[in-house]
Amino acid sequence: MSLLEQLKTMTVVVADTGDFESMKIFTPRDATTNPSLIYAATGDPKYQHLIDQAVEYAKAKGGSKAEQLSLCMDKLSVNFGTEILKIVPQRVSTEVDARLSFDTEATLKKAHQLIKLYADEGIPKEKILIKIASTWEGIKAAEILEKEGIHCNLTLLFSMAQAIACAEAKVMLISPFVGRIYDWYKKDRGVDDIPVSEDPGVESVTEIFKYYKKYGYKTEVMGASFRKAGEITELAGCDLLTISPNLLKELDEMDGTLEQKLKADDLDGYDQAKISLDEKAFRWMMNEDAMATEKLSEGIRKFAADIIKLEEKISQKL
Repeated sequence: MSLLEQLKTMTVVVADTGDFESMKIFTPRDATTNPSLIYAATGDPKYQHLIDQAVEYAKAKGGSKAEQLSLCMDKLSVNFGTEILKIVPQRVSTEVDARLSFDTEATLKKAHQLIKLYADEGIPKEKILIKIASTWEGIKAAEILEKEGIHCNLTLLFSMAQAIACAEAKVMLISPFVGRIYDWYKKDRGVDDIPVSEDPGVESVTEIFKYYKKYGYKTEVMGASFRKAGEITELAGCDLLTISPNLLKELDEMDGTLEQKLKADDLDGYDQAKISLDEKAFRWMMNEDAMATEKLSEGIRKFAADIIKLEEKISQKL
C-alpha cells in the first residue's frame, strides 16, 4: 500500500481544498474549506455556476445591496459545501466570516444562517461543521452551538491555551495549524528548514493529542496546514488530518512502511498537569505565546482579506 493508503487505516483523512476533482481522486472521508480556498476556486470557470446561482438567490430575496451581498456570500459557501457532500461521505466544514472572530453574538447568528441554508438544501446539521476562529469569543460561540447540536471546527489554532479552552467548551473538533507554526519558528530562528523530528508544529499537535487523551476529552484533533509530507507521517494516528491535494498526491505516490506515531493508549511518561482556563487565564496564556498571538491575528487578517476580495467579485454581479 502507498503511504496514503496506510495512513487511512490509522487516521481519518480529510481533503483541504475547494476543488471537487481532487476529492474524487483521493476519496477523503470529510472535507474542509476556508475563504482563501473558495476565493481561489471561484477563479476556475467550472465553478461559475455556483456563483451565478448564489447571486440569483440573493437577488430574489431582495433587500439592500449590503444584505444581498451578505446572503450571496453565505449561499456561495453553502453551494460549495453542498457539492462537496455529493463526493465525501460524512462532513464538510464551512467557515464563518473571519471579520466576526471577536463577536460571539454575530458568530452565532451567522452559524444559524448557514445551517438554515443547508437545511433548505435538505442537508442535516449533522453533516456540517461550522468553522470558527479559535478566539475566546469564537470558542464561547462554539460552546453555545454545540449545546444546540450544531457541531463546530475551531480553526486557526496554534496553542495549548486555545486547545484547552476548546476542549472545556466541548467543541466537536479543533484544527491546529502545523505548517503555520513551522513557518513562524523557521523565520524566528533564521533557518531555511527545521527537521520534522524537531518541527514545533508537529510537537504542538502531539502535545494536544496526548493532553486530550490523558484527560478523556472527546474533542477530535485534526492536524492542518501542512508544508511537507514528513509532517503528516509524523502525526500518523492523529484523530484526523486535513491535507491539500498536492500532498495527498505525494503521499499516494510514496511507498514504504508507515509507523503509527500517535496512539491514544500510549501515554507513557506524559505527565502534564490538567489546566482549567477562564477568560483571564486564557488571554494571559495567549499573551505569553508570541507565535500563537501573531499567527492567530495574521490568519484572521488573511482570511478577511480574501473574503473582501471575493465580495468585490460578487458585488459586480449583484
